[in-house]
Amino acid sequence: MASAATALDLSAAPAEDPPKSTTVFNEPSSDASISDHPIAPDQFDPKWETDRLEIWSYYAYYIGNDGLTLFNFAPTAFQNLLYQAAGDGTTLVFAGSFAIQIVVFLLLGSFADFGTWRPNILIGLSLVAWGIGFGWLGVHDPSRWEVATGMYIVGLIAYQTTLTFWTAAFPGLARNTPELREKAEAYQAGEISRADYDYADTMKRSELSNMAFYIQSLGEIVILAIIVGIMFAVDVNASTANNNWGLSVLIAFATGVWVLLSIPWFLKEKRRAGQEIPPNMNIVTVGFWQLSRALRQIWHLKQSLIYLIGYFLLGDSLNTTVTVIATLQNSIVAYNTLELTYLLIVGIAAQAIGIYAFWRAQQHFRLSTKTMFNIVAFSIIILDCWGMIGIWTQRFGFHHVWEVWLYQVFYGLFVCPWYSYSQIMISEVTPRGREFLFFSLFSIIGKTSSFIGPLVSSAIIDATPSGNNSTPFYFLAGLSAVSFAICVFGVDLERSKREQEVFLEGEERARLQLKGVEVMVESKEGMEVKSGGNV
Repeated sequence: MASAATALDLSAAPAEDPPKSTTVFNEPSSDASISDHPIAPDQFDPKWETDRLEIWSYYAYYIGNDGLTLFNFAPTAFQNLLYQAAGDGTTLVFAGSFAIQIVVFLLLGSFADFGTWRPNILIGLSLVAWGIGFGWLGVHDPSRWEVATGMYIVGLIAYQTTLTFWTAAFPGLARNTPELREKAEAYQAGEISRADYDYADTMKRSELSNMAFYIQSLGEIVILAIIVGIMFAVDVNASTANNNWGLSVLIAFATGVWVLLSIPWFLKEKRRAGQEIPPNMNIVTVGFWQLSRALRQIWHLKQSLIYLIGYFLLGDSLNTTVTVIATLQNSIVAYNTLELTYLLIVGIAAQAIGIYAFWRAQQHFRLSTKTMFNIVAFSIIILDCWGMIGIWTQRFGFHHVWEVWLYQVFYGLFVCPWYSYSQIMISEVTPRGREFLFFSLFSIIGKTSSFIGPLVSSAIIDATPSGNNSTPFYFLAGLSAVSFAICVFGVDLERSKREQEVFLEGEERARLQLKGVEVMVESKEGMEVKSGGNV
């Protein structure tokens, strides 16, 4: 994919004696109409066109990287060993991983938007994740809780980064499909409006993201069904040791599936060129250059920042809600591997139905991505309100086994679409060609929320005389309502598109100045010369 702001080849610029050329830009304005642009924002090279095999390879990777390994069962195995090792009244101390994740996301994300090497990032991170997944076969005794802690931390980092760099590829896949090529040609020929072109772009991105999630859900059900058979073979209910071993076995099995299903994507992904590396820079220095510019210029993308705030608050609420409910759930069904697997099967089946229903509704009623996102956000409020009722009564509010099963169904049908539509929203507020950096920035925000929320909830529980584990729902219901209001009333995707156009034009001027080209900015007051080097 090539962005509208990268029409010139900067790689051909000589290191010395820059050409005496001048490029004229109109003075940017965030209120300008984006429909005035004479060319479609995405230009195509037939050899990079997305085909069905590449798309299905993309889906297959997500079936393998379904989270069963390092996101679902590995944390359960870690908590299980920690509980057995700690006993009553014992405190075990281990280091956090948040700072490490920030460095990994920012550095890799800033480099990945340049050149053709970015698929190697996902391959390398996947290798690390697979090593951790198979490594759990050697960690199933409480005496090895410290090793389990390290594997838990590194495993979560590997899982989150692989998921981020896999997800960031879907806008490029969508915008290189034959359907979008035809829309681009129709727009340039004056047969459709810019609004029509942008709607087709949105719907194609929504289709790829939602179908990936839907197909992953179906595949995960099959994997979980096989896991049930493995659990019976290991006889996890026979003893604590068998249960510990069963958790390690299923993590390793799911990792093996991940390895097999990743190979098609690694082979079929087309290494589309990202941004050109400016003169006198290399892949390392240009990453720091883009990161520093993005941190300075992102303040001009006001709608992106508003969504960033809403995404942080709602993500904080959702992550903490899931954590609190998981704590209540584990107190009801303990850490029984077989019952937890049954619960996951129900939840994933509901998730598949929910995401497909959301996507079909969006298609049928021609709903915007923001509308679908707002429905999910409102569903999170309902979930928190249900938990809040459990503060005052034991009749319901996540106190009974039947509620655990009902939660899996509701969460799958109405809340799980968050994991697709929140990513589509990120692609809506991300300037073209900056997907890997911006998805990394949003991933940091997501990880921040999962780090802060549980701390606040723990403090609330500790401050409550009764020690009621449901008391955080006061905080969570309010937080969900505030974040919902920010996203509904604060985010304007049409204004965001205009801001992105201005941002990309500014970035193009900066690259031309690095090349030594004089940049003329045409404004109402006349022509202003901005010579090279002032970036």
